[in-house]
This record gives sequence, structure tokens and C-alpha cells, in this order.
Amino acid sequence: MGRAQGLGEPPEEMIERFGQRIHKAMELARFEYDVFFNPATDDDYRAAIPALLSELVASGAVAETETDLLVCSECERTLHHWRVMGTCPTCGSGACGGTCEGCGSYLQAKDLREATSRCHGATPKKISALIPVLRLEDFRETLTTLWARAAISPSARAMLGRYLAAGLPEMPLAYPGDWGLPWRGAGEELRIDVWAEMPIAYLYTVARHLESSPESSPATLADCAAAWERVGECWYFTGVDNPIYLMTLMPAIFAAAGVSPERYAGVVVNEFYLLDGQKFSTSRDHAIWGDEFLAEEDPGVVRAYLAWDAPNNSETDFTLAGFQAFKERFTALLDGAADGGLPTGSPLITAETSRGERALRPATFDPALAVRCAMAAYPSGDEAAKRLLACVTGDSL
Repeated sequence: MGRAQGLGEPPEEMIERFGQRIHKAMELARFEYDVFFNPATDDDYRAAIPALLSELVASGAVAETETDLLVCSECERTLHHWRVMGTCPTCGSGACGGTCEGCGSYLQAKDLREATSRCHGATPKKISALIPVLRLEDFRETLTTLWARAAISPSARAMLGRYLAAGLPEMPLAYPGDWGLPWRGAGEELRIDVWAEMPIAYLYTVARHLESSPESSPATLADCAAAWERVGECWYFTGVDNPIYLMTLMPAIFAAAGVSPERYAGVVVNEFYLLDGQKFSTSRDHAIWGDEFLAEEDPGVVRAYLAWDAPNNSETDFTLAGFQAFKERFTALLDGAADGGLPTGSPLITAETSRGERALRPATFDPALAVRCAMAAYPSGDEAAKRLLACVTGDSL
């Protein structure tokens, strides 16, 4: 909704336009999926998600609570996610509502310092509204047991440790607003929050996909939980700015629905992927547009480069020079026209030595990767590569 406002475009038209581009990029990238649901056009979906939220409230897992919220003093829109900006009270970074990109803290508008409406740049005003709230502390024992068994990166575990020490947050699941699926509880009509819709949608859409006939389509939380018994493992993939939702909100809602915690296998968390040293930003047009880039480049090379350059444990930086160097090297290797080392002056040398150094740090220790990086960069004569290989071998090279 906020992006549409910034573009001066009706949100439905923006969603349709971006949706077409995303699907085209996925097609060009050779991505496949088992099932796709469009919330804008699937009437069964639009009916099921609010009904399942109502069932969560009726079960007592989610409580309707009179809650203080901030609204824009000019237009009285509820301030959350994009519509509010301020300063994170934990790390001091600039932040919007939701999560802080600087430290991963969960932030409601009322948590931000110097909160300002992005609708009109106005000072917010406080209101009180009856909204559904998930108290994560009610699920502390379930979550801690689940986290102890799941595969979670060290940085994400450190984030969980901070939350456990401070107390798990209470998360609103719907707000007074003008965008999102409508839901009505004991009070006025609200709109379901995107992060609340997501786990409920996973419950419903996976269950619906697994059922073979329309007659057996899931209608209740129990139906969804029964279908999920056929799922082996559930893995989540996310960036460093959003793991709190996938590590707390989603498994808590699954547990409330009756899905076994054993389905939760782990969370793969990537650090930020930069573009020319700065964060990707579609609002500032500082981005690589997938459909355009993949229409000009070999998708196989692009996929190989992104796998090689992925910010698995620390930030990495996409540059066109780096991609071109990788493409030339990759193509030569496939053609049998290149040896195992990098040529002097290649922009890949710095990336390889930096990756190798990170692989020797305790939190991201991977000595096999360090050796591969050192061996690729060493023939160039680069001093950093020499130091890296000397560190690995314990010898003076």
C-alpha cells in the first residue's frame, strides 16, 4: 500500500504489474513451484484466512485486547510497517514499523523513538483499539524446545537470546486500516496484518494443495493440522531483517493450530546482499531488476554467480564488474579453456580472499571453504591470498 502511494498508482494495478514481472523473472530463472495461490482472486482463500484467524481467537490462543496504537494526526491511518519511521530504541538505526534492519528488533510504531507518519510527515497521535494479539510468552516453552532442535544460524540464535532475556513480544495480528483481508471480531472491522496472514496462509494453502478433492478442502485448523501430518520437514528462507517472524510468530501459530513442532526443521538466514556497496532499494531505483537482467544474461550463469556470491554468513556485494569476471571465468571453465587459478587483477580475488577469511572465523568456521578460496586466489600472487593460505597451512609461503 505504501509503495503504491509512493508511485501514485492504485494498489491493485501495482500488484498486477509487479506480479507479472515477478512471474516472468521466475520463469526466466527456471524456478519451479508446486502450487501458486493468488490472494487477490482466490475467493476460497479470502474466506478461509479470516475464518481461521477467528478460530484462533475462539480457541484462546489469540486474545482480543484493547491496545494502544499510533495513527497519523493528519489522515488518521494506522501507523505500522512502511507508514511510520523513527529510530530503533535498541541500536539507534533508522527504522520503520515491523523489524529493525540494523539489529532485527521487533518494533511497533509506539516503540520507535521520534516516530513520524510517512503519510504526511506528521506527528502521530495515540488511539486505543480492540485488536487480536498473539502473546508469544504463552508459547515460550514450545518455542524454546523447537529452537533447541532446529537448524538456526548463530546470528539468529543470538537474536533469539536477546528476545528471551527481554521477554517475547506481543504481536498484533490485525489493525484498523484500509489494506489487507478484512476481519471482524468483537469490535470494528479490521485488516489482517501481512505477517499474520502469512503463517495462516501456509497452514491453509499447503493443506489445500495436499488434499486431492474440493470436497476435502480444509475448513478448520484441525483440518489443516491433519493435512500437515503428511509434511516431512518445513524450512524457511529469509533475510536478516525478518527472521523474528519466522522463528517466533509462525511456529507459534502452527503450534496453536495443532501442527507438531517436529515439522519445523530450521531457518536459513541470509545477511544483506548489497549492490555497489549500498543496500538494494526499489524505492530509490537502486536495484537489479530480475526480469530485465535475466532476459539479457544466461540464467545458468546468473544462478551460479548468485550461489557463489550469496551472503550466507556475512554481507556480500553485487557488482556488474564482478559478475562479468565470474561469467568469463565460468564460461571458460565449462569450455575447458581455464585452469584452476584466478588471473592477476581479477575482481574475484578480493571476494575469494574475504570469503576465505570469514570461513576461518569461529561463528562461520568452514576450513574446507577457506582452502578452496585460497587455492583459487593464490596463483594470482595476491598478498591477501598468500596470508590466507599461510594461515591454513601454518607455513610461511
